[in-house]
Amino acid sequence: MPPPAAAPTPDARRSLYASTAAAAGPTPPLGSDARARIVVVGGGYTGLSAALQLAERGVDVMLLEAREPGWGAAGRNGGQVNAGLKHEPWTVLTDLGAVAGARLLTLAGEAPGHLFGLIDRLGIACEAERGGTLRAACSDSQAASLGRSLEAWRSLGVAITALDASAMRRATGSDRYTAGGLDPRGGAVNPLGLARGLAAAAVRAGARLHGLSPALRIAPAGEGWSIATPGGSVRADTVLLATDGYTDDLWPGLRRSIVPIYSAIVATAPLPAPLAASIVPTRAVVYEMGAITAYYRRDAAGRLLMGGRGVQREAPSFADYHHLVRYAERLWPGLARAEWTHWWNGQFALTPDFYPHFHSPAPNVYAALGYSGRGVALGVALGRELASVATGVPLAELAVPATPIRPIPLHRFWRAGVAARIALGRLRDALER
Repeated sequence: MPPPAAAPTPDARRSLYASTAAAAGPTPPLGSDARARIVVVGGGYTGLSAALQLAERGVDVMLLEAREPGWGAAGRNGGQVNAGLKHEPWTVLTDLGAVAGARLLTLAGEAPGHLFGLIDRLGIACEAERGGTLRAACSDSQAASLGRSLEAWRSLGVAITALDASAMRRATGSDRYTAGGLDPRGGAVNPLGLARGLAAAAVRAGARLHGLSPALRIAPAGEGWSIATPGGSVRADTVLLATDGYTDDLWPGLRRSIVPIYSAIVATAPLPAPLAASIVPTRAVVYEMGAITAYYRRDAAGRLLMGGRGVQREAPSFADYHHLVRYAERLWPGLARAEWTHWWNGQFALTPDFYPHFHSPAPNVYAALGYSGRGVALGVALGRELASVATGVPLAELAVPATPIRPIPLHRFWRAGVAARIALGRLRDALER
């Protein structure tokens, strides 16, 4: 594990995507008081998708972002476009009922196709690839669970391919796995490039996007709402909250209804062609089964991006990512001399029930968040749901059931709770293998 040739700057923009994504378009700070029919708070996938959908429908919409579009999880994730939810189909149908469960499964299953179609329609330059999602089992018990999952998805009409150990070796270049399932709906993007592309498309459609404009306060104003920022306030009829893992106390209780989990990623320099070709030669994105998963993909330049859980704080030091490098070298010993040039982490919102949450806590206020690590396609889909409800679609007709905001008891201890859960999960995974 050679040290990196040059250390990226120790800030939130040290990721690979900051140097490979299309340039950001202008999103000037709000500099005066303003009026909009709808205000979106949050410039990640959900907020950008909502703003784009609304602008394309001719709605007067403004988006407020504390930093720049894509600064949070939208610009820091693993770039995996995956279908489905954390839960298996039978669990969703049991938890939510036949009607609501089927709606959510359809939304989550079709989300990658919708996203790739949007990318094609808008001409977004984000290195989009549709190589599928490869779900990898590391033990016999995981393989049995995977088999049940594949049967369930096939019963819903999804053409998922089962792979045995030898097929997984050919698909991944590693002998780590006992079985796998290839879902053709999945793929990959440069996530920051996607966020910036959505932002540019929203502006072209007529949305007003303001970066460096954190929403500081929200208060009733006549029949609508007033949102204060450092540079001015906005009066709006409707407010859409789309802040996910970076949710603060703008709306009472919302921050305490989710847990902001840090996920970590490391990336190599472009690998020598023979070595690159031996790592996931199918170019699928891969995520492992288990309590504490690893996920990875190879990009168009021949880099390996390896992700998983890490320290639950900002982590500028390369030392905080050694466990991911060691695991990558275990999967592919040829990486022992690879140069690791980028490392970064960021937060996504985990919900207690592992479902995305949709709330309407006050008249004409709506919130969508909590994708539990599946926010690339699902976040864009929920933005479409926000746009729909903001333009008159009844809550009962949405694909995501609306629920009350439920703060998590003892939320202030979330770091300790997450650390304990990660430790327990790693122990369980080790015992299984």
